[in-house]
Amino acid sequence: MTAKEVPLVIDFHVHMLDEEVFKASSGKTVTSGFGAGEGSMRRRGHEGLIGKMFSPAVQIADMDARGIDMNVITASTVIQGTSWADPQTDLELCRRCNDRTAEWVVQHPGRFIGSFVLPLQDMKLSMGEFERCVRDLKFKVANISSNYQGHYMGAPLFRPFWDAVQANDITVWIHPEGIRDPWFQSYALWNSAGQSIEETKCMASLIYEGVMTRYPGVKIIMAHGGGYFPHYMGRLDRNHGNRPDTVKNTDGKKPSDFLRSFHYDTCVYDPLVLKTLVERVGIDRLILGSDYPVGETDPVGFVKHCGIAGAELAAVAGGNSARLLGMAAQRGDQGRG
Repeated sequence: MTAKEVPLVIDFHVHMLDEEVFKASSGKTVTSGFGAGEGSMRRRGHEGLIGKMFSPAVQIADMDARGIDMNVITASTVIQGTSWADPQTDLELCRRCNDRTAEWVVQHPGRFIGSFVLPLQDMKLSMGEFERCVRDLKFKVANISSNYQGHYMGAPLFRPFWDAVQANDITVWIHPEGIRDPWFQSYALWNSAGQSIEETKCMASLIYEGVMTRYPGVKIIMAHGGGYFPHYMGRLDRNHGNRPDTVKNTDGKKPSDFLRSFHYDTCVYDPLVLKTLVERVGIDRLILGSDYPVGETDPVGFVKHCGIAGAELAAVAGGNSARLLGMAAQRGDQGRG
């Protein structure tokens, strides 16, 4: 992929780490079974990949090599998630992570778009940090997990969050921190299957518990192409006609009617899956995502390999992200995000 092929490339699925939050979370996230066991074996080259998440300079070098104009940096809740902590400690760790993200953005203008994490186990603490991140740090993206303490993001207790998202025109990036069922620790299934299960449960929660109906136009991007949810509409829609409880919060709409209410990143690793997503939701719902530094090394090349070209490629590579973020979809015109 050459830079001239598209006017702007934004990678929305990029992870970063903070040294202190990383240390505090060691042994307490999904990679260690949330502290319940040894967890999965580390992948090859683990230490080198981890190092890339600490360094904006390394990320910029990789961006330049790959033809990426801007990274949306999201704290890796899989590696340094903080929901294990008590609410006050969770807040302190989230604040530190958000401040570090802001440093990256300020020190490297035009290269990074910041996102913020919240201690969503406590809504009062979360909303204070939400306001700080939007007002003081000027962030436009919230980075959240699929659930907190077993409550999925459609639950009524999260309504203040969604109210604030709508009021402040925030784009919400949903990336699970991991599945807690210990069975998934074997064979790294927490990663290969568990994340997509979590995304499926989260989308179901958002639809069936009324978030997608209550907040029309809400801007949500699902990591990993939304997991399994977009690919199993037949059985979900079947219940629409014969199980009345499935539609009590949806204004009578079928689950498939909500597919285009979400956006989906392209980090699916399978051209057939991406082509199916295009058929299901359309080009304008797709957001470029590589899962840096552990995923696609050429995310635009992967999209091209799926037969997407021209104006459609430009939309997926950066235009759709720019639209969500209120930015110019042209290289060199981006400000602090």
